[in-house]
Amino acid sequence: MRVPNSVVLPVGTHVDCCQQQEVAEKTHDIMARITAMLVERKSNLAHFIDNLEGSEEPKFYVDQWERLKEMESCTLSILNLVAVNCTDHRDIKKLEATILKHVKNEELFPEVVRVLPPVYRQVEAAIVDIAQSEEMADHGMMDLQYLLSKLSQREHLAGLGRELLQDILRYLHRIGLVVWYEEIKHLESTVFLQPTFLITMFRLLVRHHLVQQLESIS
Repeated sequence: MRVPNSVVLPVGTHVDCCQQQEVAEKTHDIMARITAMLVERKSNLAHFIDNLEGSEEPKFYVDQWERLKEMESCTLSILNLVAVNCTDHRDIKKLEATILKHVKNEELFPEVVRVLPPVYRQVEAAIVDIAQSEEMADHGMMDLQYLLSKLSQREHLAGLGRELLQDILRYLHRIGLVVWYEEIKHLESTVFLQPTFLITMFRLLVRHHLVQQLESIS
């Protein structure tokens, strides 16, 4: 909701636990709830903006007003929900095909036709090589400056600067090859070359009944 021109593909899992009629009903219900949520969000934002504009001292709330207007301008495209049975390889392939079909849609993703400079591909290949090397720790975390020095050791990337690397990392973050939280002060100098490590960590920490499980430990 905070990302400009974002596209969301809802995915419903555990289809194998439902009857065919249930799948259709649940799909319709989920899409209806999402639509209602977006309408409510738009209404709430408009209400907050009106309140700030109508306040006695609107100049004190300029920063808040600008943030709300920015959020109001963020368009959000919701695609039709895809229902899958995660235990069926055919359904996983169906989901993969659906994602590929959408990301190749120039109306949804106008940047899909953008031609990247060769150095982007070279840095991407070098990062993949570093991430798969034996010296790379399992967590895949690397200091940004150290990553720059490792890349600069490669002959064809000797002139790579920090600013260009940051631009490339933003691109690689968007396509999911790496994770770089540049907007978080404590993490801005850390690049996660193995995003799957974060998924594993979050799966261990953020889960249902976690509190009860922790309390059960003597």
